[in-house]
Amino acid sequence: MAEKRGFRARLRLGERLRSSRGKMSMFAVGGVVLGVIIGGASMEVISHTDSPEFCSSCHIMDSAFGSFQESNHAHLDCNDCHAPSDGLLITRLSFKARAGAGHIWFNTIGRGSIPDVLHATTDSVEVINSNCISCHEPSIQEVNHASKENCADCHRSVPHGRGMYRPDEWHEPAHPSVPAAQTTAEQS
Repeated sequence: MAEKRGFRARLRLGERLRSSRGKMSMFAVGGVVLGVIIGGASMEVISHTDSPEFCSSCHIMDSAFGSFQESNHAHLDCNDCHAPSDGLLITRLSFKARAGAGHIWFNTIGRGSIPDVLHATTDSVEVINSNCISCHEPSIQEVNHASKENCADCHRSVPHGRGMYRPDEWHEPAHPSVPAAQTTAEQS
């Protein structure tokens, strides 16, 4: 009789284990499916927020978007130049989050302090310069770049057009000690 009770107890335990294994398996499969859906949606959102169409949804980017569309870089996404491309997703996402928070602030609370001429921040200039070099490295090997701090010092109108969307003061030399005629000649 004791054997029957022990057998029945083991049988019930086995049924419970099979039942909980089934539940755990379903839970694990559901978790994987949910993770794939969330991951795919996240990557789509990240990709969309890199696009020129997304960036131009803020009215302060109208002139930048218009000149970008007419440039030889129009086939790129904005963040191909304006976000780190060092291969670390976390670096790119944290940079985009900081920049995005600033853009949200300017388009909501700070609307009254939006400058007439938009300039890249110090962090952005470093990222943009790094991205210029990484894309154009083969063509700049034979050029002496020691006289300038970054690519934009000579190539200020790339990729946002030459004069058609910029006020006159934007085209002033980056460094007051450089004559305007020299800067114009170097941009050509």
